[in-house]
Amino acid sequence: MDNNSSSYSVSAAIQNFLRRRGAVLTIASCIFLLGILGWSVAPTLFTSVNPLHSSSLHALEAPSRAHWFGTDHLGRDLFSRVIYGASNSLLATGLAVIVALFGGMPIGFLSGFLGGRADAAIMRAIDVLMAVPSLLLSMAIVTVLGFGITEIAVAVGFSAVAAFARMARGEAMRWRGAAFVEAAIACGRSPIGTLITHVLPHAAGPVLALVALEFGSAVLAVSSLSFLGFGAPPPQPEWGLLIAEGRNYISVAWWCTTLPGLVVVLVVLAANQLARFVQDRSERIESE
Repeated sequence: MDNNSSSYSVSAAIQNFLRRRGAVLTIASCIFLLGILGWSVAPTLFTSVNPLHSSSLHALEAPSRAHWFGTDHLGRDLFSRVIYGASNSLLATGLAVIVALFGGMPIGFLSGFLGGRADAAIMRAIDVLMAVPSLLLSMAIVTVLGFGITEIAVAVGFSAVAAFARMARGEAMRWRGAAFVEAAIACGRSPIGTLITHVLPHAAGPVLALVALEFGSAVLAVSSLSFLGFGAPPPQPEWGLLIAEGRNYISVAWWCTTLPGLVVVLVVLAANQLARFVQDRSERIESE
């Protein structure tokens, strides 16, 4: 009996530790993402250095107290360029998520709620979109629309529409047979009104989790397209462009690619941690 009690207490202690660890990681992720958002909104609060100012005398200097991230091949302060680059990167990422959210959610909800042939036709079109690699689809769309931050945002957002549509369809099919939904329809409520007032609030948790997850994916996609030269033109700072500019000097100046790349990786990890927390929280609320 004592052995069982001790093993149970050890197991409970481990579970409590993991919960606290997850909470700490979530709080740290939120703080980090808020800091990155502060970079994009008010970069002058975090650095007073002009990101476009160059000096050949300080080219490719290693990270130091004067230049936290070092300098690039033109002597520009890399830390200030990363901070100012957050504005372009997060702007494109935010627009991409908005395009995907408002493009995919209505399609998925209507498809799952209506069912029948309309659902089958819509889902076959969504399956075709999902069959094409998202980065390849984004590149094709950017080639048609032209280069720039807005064009990248539209391309990345369109490539993520299928993910939101499938998630919304699943939630609509999950709740359309619920008693309160059938009661609302029986009382004369329109399908659109029922979706908005009854189904959408129950799908808020999965929607927010997918938004956080797609935010991280969009950061990677936007940075990848900028790395390939589809984004903001030089000398404007952008995270993918900074990595692309530093790749030619990686053997003598590792910081030019490593540190901007590390910022991108941390943003993606923080967004994924936030998505995991929201998903776990929504599942716990539903189970209660």
